[in-house]
Amino acid sequence: MIPARSVALFLLAALFEIGGCWLVWQGVREHRGLGWIGAGVVALGVYGFVATLQPDSHFGRILAAYGGVFVAGSLVWGVVADRFRPDRFDVIGAVVCLIGVGVIMYAPRGR
Repeated sequence: MIPARSVALFLLAALFEIGGCWLVWQGVREHRGLGWIGAGVVALGVYGFVATLQPDSHFGRILAAYGGVFVAGSLVWGVVADRFRPDRFDVIGAVVCLIGVGVIMYAPRGR
C-alpha cells in the first residue's frame, strides 16, 4: 500500500532530520563537542537519502508535504528529548500542518 509506505518514509525522514538537527544543536549550543556534530551531519545526510525513496516523483510536492511532518515531529521531539510543553497553539498549528500533508500527498488527482 503506497500511502502506508509514504507515511513510514516521512516518519523515518523526520527521525533522521530532526535527530540530526538536534545532535548538531547539542554539539554546538550545549557544548557537547564535535562527535555530536559529526553524528548530526551523518544523520542529516541519511535524511536526504530517505526523502528520495518516496513513491511520488515530484521533489517539490514531497518536500512541501514533509514540511508539515517536520513541524509536528519537531514538537514531538521537543516533548520527548527536551521536556518541551507545547501550548494549544503549537498543537493547533501542528494539526493544520498535518492536514496540509494529507491534502498535498494523498488527495485524489486526475492523472
